[in-house]
Amino acid sequence: MKDKMLKVLAEHAKANINLHITNIEVYLKNPAGIGEHSDIMEAVQAEMDKIAVHEDRLDIINNYLDSYAVGAL
Repeated sequence: MKDKMLKVLAEHAKANINLHITNIEVYLKNPAGIGEHSDIMEAVQAEMDKIAVHEDRLDIINNYLDSYAVGAL
């Protein structure tokens, strides 16, 4: 069960990273099309901050918790 839980947590973090990368790509390719964000730079930075949270979670899983699930990630 530990292996499965750690794998799901890692997959969740990776999926969220991809979500936020996609948002950044949309902002960069079509910044005028995002009406609710008048400050595109701030919106991109906010997405980057969200990526950092999930990368930190992956680092914790891989650096500290991987011994609980050897080979699962």
